[in-house]
Amino acid sequence: MDITTLGIDIAKSVFQFHGVDVAANVVVQKKLRRGAVLDFLGKVGPCLIGMEACATSHYWAREIAALGHEVRLIPPAYVKPYVKRQKNDAADAEAICEAVTRPSMRFVPAKTAGQQSVLVLHRARDLLMRQRTMILNAIRGHLAEFGIIAAQGPRQVMGLIARLRDEGDASLPEIARSALLALGAHLEALAGEIRALERQLMVWHRADATSQRLETIPGVGLITATALAASVSDPSVFKSGRQFAAFLGLVPRQHSSGGKDRLGRISKMGDRYLRKLLVVGATSVIRRAASNPTKTGAWVRSLMERKPARVVTVAMANKTARIAWAVMTRGETYRTSPIA
Repeated sequence: MDITTLGIDIAKSVFQFHGVDVAANVVVQKKLRRGAVLDFLGKVGPCLIGMEACATSHYWAREIAALGHEVRLIPPAYVKPYVKRQKNDAADAEAICEAVTRPSMRFVPAKTAGQQSVLVLHRARDLLMRQRTMILNAIRGHLAEFGIIAAQGPRQVMGLIARLRDEGDASLPEIARSALLALGAHLEALAGEIRALERQLMVWHRADATSQRLETIPGVGLITATALAASVSDPSVFKSGRQFAAFLGLVPRQHSSGGKDRLGRISKMGDRYLRKLLVVGATSVIRRAASNPTKTGAWVRSLMERKPARVVTVAMANKTARIAWAVMTRGETYRTSPIA
């Protein structure tokens, strides 16, 4: 089969193929089970292969590229306009095959196994942090039913748990005490697991030059730096810092027509986790803006005079994303600009 372009709609068990030759004639339309995919592609000559970017696409991109093919990952939202009428596996594979040949199409760089491993650390830590918050809120709520109120902060809850271990304290019934102590033990176990994951992130951070350069940016710490370095394998795919900020969903959504610009709220498209980390980091920058003697501090203070704090926070996150793109692209560290 003289296949020049091949679109693959990947799934858990059944993969749909749509291949065309140099004259755009359909040469292959077939389904294959997961175990037969690499055997089939090993018998096909080197060609251009397109797939939608998803959770398993990076693994398949590495495996297929090792066979000599050129693999390109496409965001699913960019494939949708090429789907004709009804949506099914065959129509999706045909749309992918057509979209991958477009000269203006944007692609997602395939991640290495090491980068995916770091992102697994981040996802695991994020899950444990959410579980930790759930247990903290549960303990607070249960204690409030008995009139026991703690000040804000996880440390205050840990103090209450230490108080519960005192068998001489008769402020709680024994049944409730045993249940809350079980939650407290689970909370302490979660804290230990979170610290273990953060130590692994620190080891990777110290071995990665890009992550260390990103940490020099105000509002970017260990977690954000490692997440950015692992998520953005090739910053050169973005033409500018604004395009990178748009990739993270930190630019205003446009409703422009007839030469009149109408800008709304941020688009919130792209990686939600990275956007959350940048907004949290920007919040810390805003809080320290009063004592920040740099141009960034002066810019934040001028915005705070005429805009709400949350709007300024998102604007600072947008600025941080652009700085991060420049740091990754140029291979330099962040240089502070003092006020003249």
